[in-house]
Amino acid sequence: MTLVQRVDCRQHPEFDGHEQVVQCHDTQTGLRAIIAIHNTSRGAALGGCRMWPYASVNEAITDALRLSRGMTYKSALANLPLGGGKAVIMGDPRHDKTRHLLLAMGEFVDSLAGQYVTAEDSGTCVEDMHVLAKRTSRVAGVYADPSPSTAYSTFVGLSAAVYHRLGTDKLDGVRVAVQGVGNVGRRLAKLLREAGAELFVCDVYEENLARVQSELDVTVVGAADIYDLDVDVFSPCALGAVINDDTSHRISAPIIAGAANNQLANSAFGDALHAQNKLYVPDYVLNAGGIVDIAYQRSGASSADTRQHIEGIADTLTEIFRRSDAEGRPTYQIADELAEERFSRETEMEARESRVA
Repeated sequence: MTLVQRVDCRQHPEFDGHEQVVQCHDTQTGLRAIIAIHNTSRGAALGGCRMWPYASVNEAITDALRLSRGMTYKSALANLPLGGGKAVIMGDPRHDKTRHLLLAMGEFVDSLAGQYVTAEDSGTCVEDMHVLAKRTSRVAGVYADPSPSTAYSTFVGLSAAVYHRLGTDKLDGVRVAVQGVGNVGRRLAKLLREAGAELFVCDVYEENLARVQSELDVTVVGAADIYDLDVDVFSPCALGAVINDDTSHRISAPIIAGAANNQLANSAFGDALHAQNKLYVPDYVLNAGGIVDIAYQRSGASSADTRQHIEGIADTLTEIFRRSDAEGRPTYQIADELAEERFSRETEMEARESRVA
């Protein structure tokens, strides 16, 4: 038996005018999933399908709400004709993921009739998307892993931040702490090491550490110690909300630039970093390479076009940094305003067109 129902999240603290939130429970496969659609004014809501052992349905909904909002802002600042959405599956991807569960997830995605397009994310992979595609055509990123593009955009943006704050266009000798060396973090570490950066890494999975150690010259530190290092850049590349009450005062790095989504537990920490004269690089701008890659895969554009678009992220970030300095306001506020200008303009145009019709 499969139960799909809309969830009223208007009183949820992370609700931000989301267009809809839908929950699915398939008793036969054990699938318990949430899809949150934040905004479709620029196009269909595109966002990855994350699988994680959430402690509760409310925790899963919280993640879906935050991540889907981030995708709207990410697409807008990346100048893509897409909206923002996100899917989360409750479960341990290493133990609970089955072909039948993924097929049921594909049916859940398809039930939204094209309003949401999914892709890989933490806990899922390209092969999983091929399974979902057996039940829905609303799947992107099935031709190639977008992780390299996410790592590349993070590298491009991190380099721009180093130039802006440290005044050097070279990473040789720059000390970077990379938190999480999975698909994206490991690739980012490789790009940084090739550019001459000195790396300190951590991960909760020993196999990830073993792999990066076999490939690169890095210093491994404990997951609890990564915040306390004397480095130039702290680069969160695991899960979100890592800048919080317990960690924000421990980070001495003048630059925070990583691939993880929703790094700030809440906006107050963005204000705190700004007050401490730390350059926080808004994560949804920095890590947009993956969604650019997926969008270009859908359009059939060349890899050269994809790379050129990703490299333009540095220009967007430079504008954010300069405005932040000139106006004395946190970078996250500047980034949000730029994104809102873009997707709000689309919403206003749609409203005018509907009134004329």
